[in-house]
Amino acid sequence: MIFDLDHTLWDYDNNCAEALRELYIQHELQEKGIETFDKLLSLFIEVNTQMWDQYDLGFIQRDVIRYQRFHRILKALGVDDYRLSLEMSANYVALSPTKKNLLPNAKLILDYLKKNYQLMIITNGFEEIQSVKLSSSGIDKYFEKVITSESVGHKKPSREIFEVALSHGSYSPDEVIMIGDNLNTDIKGANNIGMDSAYFNPLRRPHSVQVKYEISDLIELKSIL
Repeated sequence: MIFDLDHTLWDYDNNCAEALRELYIQHELQEKGIETFDKLLSLFIEVNTQMWDQYDLGFIQRDVIRYQRFHRILKALGVDDYRLSLEMSANYVALSPTKKNLLPNAKLILDYLKKNYQLMIITNGFEEIQSVKLSSSGIDKYFEKVITSESVGHKKPSREIFEVALSHGSYSPDEVIMIGDNLNTDIKGANNIGMDSAYFNPLRRPHSVQVKYEISDLIELKSIL
């Protein structure tokens, strides 16, 4: 079984919010004119989502996210300070992965699956950051292999990154299932190689993509395996 990490097991939204709140206080952003933390968080979600979508589609490189994300956010909030944006970026990259929140029932389902399945992760996240997330949240022990797009030079949904995963156990696609929250990377990637997939859709967002399995809670994996 192959899992995505962010938004599927690791609670990206809550972990990011915790880290950002600490940075809001640390860098005294209220005194700099950003009146509330909620304004920072709201714009971060908007800009961050846009930039990661662009990265997944190959329109921008990782350094654009790292060096431009906070500059765009702060500037839009009336704080045009590039040095501050770089400081906040470095602080965020160091702090956010250490947060421990997981999605509901993540450990419960991993305990259940580990008894009968080889578990792997495929992620488009950055190598050094994803390993910290796994260890900080205490789920690194469940996975026999963690494959990042950075380490193999290909991003989901490309066939190549899934072929690397299959090669580690000499599996054929029909012996593996991919679980992820992103229709364009996780589900499309699995479809591209002929692999079954389970779309994790906790907010039950409507969509027009045909999927074999769809779950709103990770514990539902028990019923489809």
